[in-house]
Amino acid sequence: MADVIVKLKVMPVGVDVDLDKLSEACKAKIEEKGGMVHKAEQEEVAFGLKSITFTFLGDEKKINVDEIEASLKELPELSTMDVIDVRRAFG
Repeated sequence: MADVIVKLKVMPVGVDVDLDKLSEACKAKIEEKGGMVHKAEQEEVAFGLKSITFTFLGDEKKINVDEIEASLKELPELSTMDVIDVRRAFG
């Protein structure tokens, strides 16, 4: 049995969004769907806009990235998201 490691990039709707609150809301949604957030990194995009990249893992038989994305889309402060990377972790 293996775990899945997922990197997900989240963009807020604007520069005035509190990224700490958005990060906590996203983390709660990811963990609600069976993911375990390893880290959340803010990255400068342009003109004061920042993105948040989450790295999380979960059991490949239990975690569903599509469900996590659907859950995150419910957040009004979130503009877009992209799955950057999905890998299997053995061990």
